[in-house]
Amino acid sequence: MKTISPRMMPRKSIALAAVTALTVLPLLAHPHAAEARAGGGFSMGSRGSRTYSAPAPSQTAPYGATPFQQTMTPRQQMPGFGARAPFGAGAGMAMARPRHPFMNGFMGGLVGAGLFGMLFGHGMFGSGMGGSGFLGLLIQLALVFFIVRWAIRRFGGGMGASTGAGAMGTPSPAGMAPQGARQPVGVAITTADYQAFQQALINIQTAWSQQDVRAMQHMATPEMVSYFNNQLSNLASRGARNIVSDIRFDRGDLVESWRENGFDYATVAMQYSMIDITTDMTGRVIEGDPTNRVSVTELWTFVRSAGTGSWLLSAIQQTPGR
Repeated sequence: MKTISPRMMPRKSIALAAVTALTVLPLLAHPHAAEARAGGGFSMGSRGSRTYSAPAPSQTAPYGATPFQQTMTPRQQMPGFGARAPFGAGAGMAMARPRHPFMNGFMGGLVGAGLFGMLFGHGMFGSGMGGSGFLGLLIQLALVFFIVRWAIRRFGGGMGASTGAGAMGTPSPAGMAPQGARQPVGVAITTADYQAFQQALINIQTAWSQQDVRAMQHMATPEMVSYFNNQLSNLASRGARNIVSDIRFDRGDLVESWRENGFDYATVAMQYSMIDITTDMTGRVIEGDPTNRVSVTELWTFVRSAGTGSWLLSAIQQTPGR
């Protein structure tokens, strides 16, 4: 077989190959750039003891949701913890013991905030106060201890598990409606709650576009914040930035709500549209179309201390393509 050397290739063929490579490489470098909104088109986060249970279908999301690709909730309990029970649809699988939803991703939040660097020699004291020395280490450990204790006191709530079976009695605002009486509801979701869910959708996407991780810390659990921070860092490392704008909520409904471990959970299906583009650091659009809207349907799960406090985003799940 005759071997063709690069010298024997026509110049037009070489130019065509070069153009093809330049076209394909950005797609490989940004495999999810077209879905680079907050969450990046992935299913991530935790839904308490229902993390591995498929959410029920709803009018907005009739095919349910895809399983989590990223979660800090262990799939099986450790020996000696909790009672064994059926877990989702899998027979004989141990149900994970409900964990504190805020502390479950707390170490991930520390990673996102850079506190792990503080513990391992890159601390807030730097070299000026001997951050790598024994005294500096003790001070840093004490600081982390007080942060953890504050988080437990702030979000602790009651730790006794409880379940509810109440029905929805408050009408929802336009666009967001309960699925219906056939769906068991454990926590009554009010009009104000629906409005909070819709506003959280807009606020989180806005903070994402502004790369404002600090603002996200007031809207999502530490686990979700750590995922957002990692995604933003990954984009920045490739010289890219995602911008979501003109977010419009179209419709949504309640998939399920429940109470466990002293916390209220609510999973809602939301359909919304937006302008979703990815640019380089000069502002040049490298993915997406600034003139065409993108429509998305996702399941967002929120959590709060039972009956009180603000709702925080604890999970985003994608819907299967049909």
